[in-house]
Amino acid sequence: MFSIFSQKVKHFFSPEENQRIVDAIREAERLTSGEIRVYVESRCRFVDPVDRAVELFYGLKMEKTALRNGVLLYIAIKDHQLAIFGDDGIHKKVGDEFWRNAVKHILSEFNAAHFCDGIVKIVTEVGAALREHFPYNSNTDKNELPDEIVFGK
Repeated sequence: MFSIFSQKVKHFFSPEENQRIVDAIREAERLTSGEIRVYVESRCRFVDPVDRAVELFYGLKMEKTALRNGVLLYIAIKDHQLAIFGDDGIHKKVGDEFWRNAVKHILSEFNAAHFCDGIVKIVTEVGAALREHFPYNSNTDKNELPDEIVFGK
């Protein structure tokens, strides 16, 4: 079912798909002070991908956003695992149900082999939640984290 997962991680997305994801991140962040990152690697070193997402979240210094409103989408391609981890600020606003629904939405796209579409869809949903709870303030907000996809091993 997921034969595309055998490709090298950095070449998992076509250049056009890579750009679509980066553009979705930029658009999602345009009207919010929140930050979204996407991290893709081959294998999850942990049994629970949420544990790996937490490790990466802090490794990428995403907790350093002023309002603690960073969100990491983590995907382990060969292990068919993913997690979405939101910092304290956004988690307190949206709660566990939001994250569970986001994972369900992305899994429905992934199960149909729509990987790029699934990522873009979740980035857009997370961006809408960030906009609602952390609207953009042109006097104080800046892009605190890079928008590019991070590719691990």
